[in-house]
Amino acid sequence: MLFMEGICFLPIFLVIWSSSTFIVSYLIALFEHDVDVIFPYISDTGAKPPESCVFGLMTVITAFAGMATMYARYKFVEKFNEKAGGVPPALNQAAFWIGMLSCLGMCFVATFQETTITAVHDAGALLFFVSGVLYTILQSIISHKAFPYGCSLALCRVRTGIATIAFLAVFPTVVCAVFVTQTTLHRKTVDEDYVFHLVSAVSEWIVAFSFIFFFFTYIHDFKVSFQSPLCHCGGNDSPFLLLYLSVFISLCLVSYRSLL
Repeated sequence: MLFMEGICFLPIFLVIWSSSTFIVSYLIALFEHDVDVIFPYISDTGAKPPESCVFGLMTVITAFAGMATMYARYKFVEKFNEKAGGVPPALNQAAFWIGMLSCLGMCFVATFQETTITAVHDAGALLFFVSGVLYTILQSIISHKAFPYGCSLALCRVRTGIATIAFLAVFPTVVCAVFVTQTTLHRKTVDEDYVFHLVSAVSEWIVAFSFIFFFFTYIHDFKVSFQSPLCHCGGNDSPFLLLYLSVFISLCLVSYRSLL
């Protein structure tokens, strides 16, 4: 499959760059005393210069890297259907365009800081999170339909688990954000809406990193061929993938534990 040769660098770059985007901007904002240590909103870490400049640039690059990776995944499934079938083309196309909407929302988040044009920023964030969760769900369905020739069973389960976590976390992200009335970057535990802010912020970080973990699973796809079923991969990959999912779930539980 010539199209896919060497393309596994795309999800590798996307995972490293996107996680660095969140972490670097957070550390700069923390160093500048612009945000609190405990779970600020991701957008809060890019609200003021100089971190806003870094956040905007790195987020736009992340969005374009995401588009490239999603397109590669779309072509992967398309080529898979030519040889094995099983995945409806309409489902593949729907996942691709919904993913593009998510990347578009990310560009809005990067371009319009929450302290300047809040309405556009919030709309972009909503588009990014909702479309992103739908994308992971659709790709999980595609993975199950492609089994066993296009995806191992362990990988299907990992993607389903990550998509489920993202789906469950996006609701408190959006709902609790509605009840957050203060727009200051520094929060106090005595604030009336502090609990809503904390729950929303923790959920937001979980959703964001669930996307990163989900794209990490693409590395396996971009290295396989369709010469034989991938059942043999399930035996080799299962321990690593289950450990991978366990670590991610543990991080989510630790995050929510901090709310108690």
